[in-house]
Amino acid sequence: MVKNSKEEENFIVELIKVIIKINTKNISSKETLEQIVQIIANNMDKIWFKYSKVVNITKYSKTWWNVDC
Repeated sequence: MVKNSKEEENFIVELIKVIIKINTKNISSKETLEQIVQIIANNMDKIWFKYSKVVNITKYSKTWWNVDC
């Protein structure tokens, strides 16, 4: 994801929406907190894959090994 791009902005906006929706008023145990953290992590992964660019690296993608030292 490119810094300061529209994709980054959309990622942040969607992640904030997920975090805002989580009810944190009734965290009564460690297990409940762990569930909330897992929900945030799962949603963050989904949002990340939605906005991140998939790059397919092949043997022709980089030529650094051809540079004379």
